[in-house]
Amino acid sequence: MLRGSLLERTVRHTRGCPKCARGEGHQVFVLTVTYAGGRTQQFSVRRERVAEVRRWLDNYQQPKQAIEDICELNHELLRPEPHRRRAGRRHD
Repeated sequence: MLRGSLLERTVRHTRGCPKCARGEGHQVFVLTVTYAGGRTQQFSVRRERVAEVRRWLDNYQQPKQAIEDICELNHELLRPEPHRRRAGRRHD
């Protein structure tokens, strides 16, 4: 299980790399995690681990979505019920 966002970026060297000189650059994967207070941390992810990291991210989202669904149901329960007439009491 893993929290964050997996980003694919293009890195370009400033000199000495023929691939970068042609404008192609190098594709890299980065896991970005944001913490309370807006602090962000990034982790480089090797290409051979990208599928695994995607599975871990999905494993985090599944229970998170279930919790959100439960919260929405509880929000409904907190809403006042439509006005009902009390038994034996008439409104004229």
